This record gives sequence, C-alpha cells and structure tokens, in this order.
Amino acid sequence: MTQMDYKYSLLDSTVDDYHKRPLLLQVDNTPLNLFAVLEVKRDLTKRSSTVGCKIRLYGFLFGLAIMFLIMASYVLTGDKKGLLFTPSPYHLNSLVSPGPFAFNLSSVRDYAHIKLVVKSIKSKVGFRSSRQLPELKALMRSDPHMFSVIPRKFLPGLKNPCWYEEFTGNITTDPYKMNLRLYRMRCLPYFYIIGQPKCGTTDLYDRLRLHPDVKFTTFKEPHWWTRKRFGIIRLSEGLHDRYPVEDYLDLFDQAAYQIQGELTTNISGSPSHPKIIIGEASASTMWDNNAWVYFYDNTTEGEPLFLIQDFIHAVQPEARFIVMLRDPVERLYSDYLYFGIANKSTEDFHEKVSESLQLFEGCLMEYTMRSCVYNTTVNNAMPVRLQVGLYIVYLIDWLTVFSKEQILVLRLEDHASNRKYTMHKVFDFLNLGPLSKEIESQITRSPASNTRRPADKNLGPMLPITKEILQDFYKPFNEKLAKVLRNDSFLWEYNSNL
Repeated sequence: MTQMDYKYSLLDSTVDDYHKRPLLLQVDNTPLNLFAVLEVKRDLTKRSSTVGCKIRLYGFLFGLAIMFLIMASYVLTGDKKGLLFTPSPYHLNSLVSPGPFAFNLSSVRDYAHIKLVVKSIKSKVGFRSSRQLPELKALMRSDPHMFSVIPRKFLPGLKNPCWYEEFTGNITTDPYKMNLRLYRMRCLPYFYIIGQPKCGTTDLYDRLRLHPDVKFTTFKEPHWWTRKRFGIIRLSEGLHDRYPVEDYLDLFDQAAYQIQGELTTNISGSPSHPKIIIGEASASTMWDNNAWVYFYDNTTEGEPLFLIQDFIHAVQPEARFIVMLRDPVERLYSDYLYFGIANKSTEDFHEKVSESLQLFEGCLMEYTMRSCVYNTTVNNAMPVRLQVGLYIVYLIDWLTVFSKEQILVLRLEDHASNRKYTMHKVFDFLNLGPLSKEIESQITRSPASNTRRPADKNLGPMLPITKEILQDFYKPFNEKLAKVLRNDSFLWEYNSNL
C-alpha cells in the first residue's frame, strides 16, 4: 500500500505577514512580555486590571494543560485514529461477551461499515463456468524459446516426461573425439504441489521426500513457472534477467541421472521400468499470475490472456497436481503472522483486513470479480493477501485445462488429524508402490514441518470480530468450492484453529 505523508502547519501566516499586523500595544522600545502587558492602560481601575490579568493567565495555563493531556494520550496509546480518551476503532476485544469499555462509537461504526463492504462484495460474486482457452500458436509466440527446448513427445515407458538432449558444451580437445556426440537425459516433474501458501504444502513436501521413489529439487519452491521465468524474484525489486527453461531443467538433473541409470537392460534383454518420479512444490503455481500484466496484452475486461496452467498443459498435458487447502480465514491469519515483519498484533491484522476488503470492493466497482482476483495492482496494494483464499476462482480455471482426475485436492485439517490417511491418498494418486512398515511409519509419524513460531503463537487467535467478517466474506466462495468438489467439508463450518 502506498504510504502518504501528511504535513500540518500550526501557523497559516508567514513571518512577513506577522510583522505587517498593527500592534495593539506599544511599550517604549523594550520587548513585549507578560509583565509589560500588566502595565498597560493604567487608567482602568486596579480591580479590572487584576481580573483581566488573571483571565489571561488562567486561559494560558488551561490551554497548556489541554495540550499536555492530548499529547500524553497520543504518545502513551500510540493511537493516531483519535485524540484524547478516544480508543482506536480496532481495539475490539469481543463481540460475544464484551468487557467494560470494550466498545465505543468509532468501533461500532467501523464494524458496521466493513459489514456493508462485505455485503457489497458478496452481491457482485459470480463464477464463470469456463473460459476461452488460448491457441497453442499464441502460447508458442509468447515464449518461443521454451517450446524450442521441450519436445512434443517424451520417452516411452517412463512415468516422468523425459527426453534426451544433445550435450553441446566443450567436452574435449582431443581431435580424435571431436565427432563424438553425447546426450544427456532431461526431465520435467511428474507431479506438482501447486498450493496454497500456509496450507501445509511444506509438511507434505517433507514427507514425500522420505519416499524412496520420489525425488524433488534441492529446494522446495523454484517459482519458475510463475516468477523466475519472467525475471521476477520479488515484484518490489523490479524485473531481473529471465531464467531460461534450461536453468529450470537443471534443477532435476540429479533425478534424471538416476532415472537414466535405471534404464539398463537386464540379462534377459528386456528393459527395466524406472520407478522414480520427480516432484516440484512451488506453492505459487496455483494462484500467482501477477506477471501477466507486464508481458501480455490486456483483454477487454482486464483479465489475463494466458495463465500459468496454459503453458504447463501445452508442454505436458498428462501432468498431475496436488492442492492442499485450509480454512481461508485461518490461512490468511497464518499468512499475516508468517510474512509480517514487525509490529504484528491482532488489532493490526484487523486493520489490514478492513483495508484490503475496501480495496477489493473498489476494484469490483469497475471490473468483474475474476478480473479483480487477477488484478496485479490490487494484489500488490492489499496489505494482506485476501485473494489467495479465493480457492474456487483458481480451481475453476485449472479445471478448464486439466481434468478432475489430474488434480488431487486435500484439506490441511484432515491431514493434521490423520496423516496416514492423507499420505495414502497421495501415494495412490501418484501410483506409488507399497512401502515397508518402517518407511511408512517414518513418513507418517515424523513431526509436522513449518509450524507457527513461538513468538507468533503468543499473539493468540485473531479478534472474534475479524474472524466473523472474514467468514462472511469467504462464505460464498467456500460454498461454490464444496459444490464443485462435492464435499461439504470444504465449507469449513466446523474448523479447528491450526
């Protein structure tokens, strides 16, 4: 959000204007002071002179006292929303059982206003059943280099999309070996963990890494499809040089080397079929299309012309995807705690939620809901990432390109309560073979990864009023999600705080 500096001046007139004013009092050439004032107009009675002096003194002292109290209130409370004895509209402790002095007129007005904002947003919610898919030629024109590197067909008999690529580096200076052509295996991932942030993707990634047939990159989230392919590390840092697709493929070289090693011929002459599969776990893949506005032309309603899934489908239409979701209300609070830098508090979270809701409503005044979800300017302006929790908007766009059988959607709440069950669902989805009891126990019983930090736990849960507002905001999106997935657990009506 753009910060705005406000400058205030207590003096409206310049020094020159001040000197041009007529002097009401003239006491020879000495500087004017309080005692000189007491000597003016000696023709008045002593009583009236004393009374006038006292009025001036008392007025002066009273003004000082008021100024001191106002400044003390401002400094001690740190509250810039109001002045003396006016608590912040965000200091709301409870809606259910408010304590003494828990409410004030400002807080009630704030609550009523934000409820009207949410009501306005919900009145504009609409879901498009499908979208027009871009033509392959248009995709290839937008990134010709990527399509020149990745072939249209892959090696048969492998679960992974792999191919042989001629090695063009300096191999040797031996003139007798100059005509030797060497090839290496290149592979794309067999599956992707695509989202969402703060929904347990790190825990799922760490457990899958323990499976002997699953190989990942050396770090969890390359963010190549969504960011580095465009030269984006962080949008706030501007654009860098683009990372070519070769850099992305290099991340899977070790796994590709293992797959190539398994492609050996046994004694009978029949080839073996490698069991190894490669995974990638960038939690931005499902939702982050913020780069589109910098590289692609806008469509009629400001919606992106191409989405990330369009490119993935164009190069590997048989890919598989795992989505881990949680109650979007709790996801947003966890996101705030994890990515917040300083001065985190439940009141600050409430304020940022209110600001983000108003920005989203402002966008809906001009554009469609889908346009606002993918609006880079709005996404960057919102102090909390409300849009990431609008799961159904992204899922509908993914289901437009890939079939339901290619996308496994899980809930963090189910994973936390029964890891063995969810991990078996993942194993079946990825067509992985049975495991020994020792390895399975290691995968399912290892401690949870990337849990909330102690300092963030000390802040406690969000304010009840914030939770109520967010539940109201996300409700229509959750209802549509539950309907599409045919699973009412995605309503999150009885969620647990994780």
